[in-house]
Amino acid sequence: MKVELVKKTYLLKRTKNMILKREITQDIIAGSKEFPVIAILGPRQSGKTTLAQTIFSSHIYLTLEDPDIRIAAQEDPRTFLLTNRNEHGIIIDEFQHVPQLLSYIQTIVDQEKKAGTFILTGSQNFLMNQSISQSLAGRVSIHTLLPISIAEFQENNIEMPEIETILYQGCYPAIVAKKSSTERLYKNYMQTYLERDVRQLTHVGDLGLFQTFITLCAARIGQLVNFTSLGNDCGISDATVKRWLTILEASYIIFQLRPYHDKLGKRLIKSPKLYFYDTGLASFLLKIKDPIELATHPNRGNLFESFIISDIIKWFYNHGKLPSVYFWQNQTGHEVDCIIDQGLRKIPIEIKAGRTVKSNFFQGLEYWNQLTDNESHNGYVIYGGSSKQIRGYANLISWQSMQQLYDTI
Repeated sequence: MKVELVKKTYLLKRTKNMILKREITQDIIAGSKEFPVIAILGPRQSGKTTLAQTIFSSHIYLTLEDPDIRIAAQEDPRTFLLTNRNEHGIIIDEFQHVPQLLSYIQTIVDQEKKAGTFILTGSQNFLMNQSISQSLAGRVSIHTLLPISIAEFQENNIEMPEIETILYQGCYPAIVAKKSSTERLYKNYMQTYLERDVRQLTHVGDLGLFQTFITLCAARIGQLVNFTSLGNDCGISDATVKRWLTILEASYIIFQLRPYHDKLGKRLIKSPKLYFYDTGLASFLLKIKDPIELATHPNRGNLFESFIISDIIKWFYNHGKLPSVYFWQNQTGHEVDCIIDQGLRKIPIEIKAGRTVKSNFFQGLEYWNQLTDNESHNGYVIYGGSSKQIRGYANLISWQSMQQLYDTI
């Protein structure tokens, strides 16, 4: 009976077929009034198609995932663009499959000079941005759509689940808005990612080995990147490790958090840390069975850290800003989990998964404040509990109260 009661607290309430409000909407609308081309990039299943069709409901919609449509675009790009649009414009979904269309789009937008004509979505940043920078410089507004943020849970009036549930299930719209099997979603996600994206758009070779590599990355979530260790465990070279990490970053699976320096001494860690944009995918790769198992899993703290930092990055993208987020660590063991760099003002953040406040939560910020003469009200401890306090070295806030931090950025 006790187990059943625990399980009930982990249930995530969803509304079937719910269309979620996305924070990035206003930034995309603003861009569409100034630029002829809008590019909405992000991982598979993050809601790019739904958002594009919701905002630009009068545009014609085509997806290059459809083989027949893709062939038509490849064989006669000019005719494809001129005949498959109306007076409002055209949405071209999964645009990375036919990047040569960009040169033809450039010609059209230079002639017509009409804002919001072409809406491009893509889940492959490493092809899209290279092509965009060459063909559409000054003509495109680029937006990055990541999975659902904490603020979007709250704006859509979705009851926040227990922290273990949200770490286990992740924040993809299909999980948040519909009754969907978490295991089935991520199984299909990985199969689609490997078969369509990695096989078609890169030269990985052994997909099984590449999947092993992704799993090894999940096991190292929140840790400093060690190319040699990753390579040895996977049986690949350091150069291949770097290339495969680039592929995972470009397809919005992982991100590498860079260290913050700024004249704070030479004995600083220079390696980045490895995080996942979505902890549900990381939990799936770690073979975590349910939220209850996650509660005692050795990677719980690192998953929580990844969740919070990715939410901070979501906030920046959703508000049309490039993330200015780092970590700080020296070789004597002092560290701060996250630094938001605002020029003259730095916001140091410690991230603690525990629900009970402990004095050591504040040690990193105490050292940072003394080192940098930072004022205590600039610092934050974000933890797994629900209280809010003001301490001598920082503001203590719950993970559900991230907006208090964002209001200061």
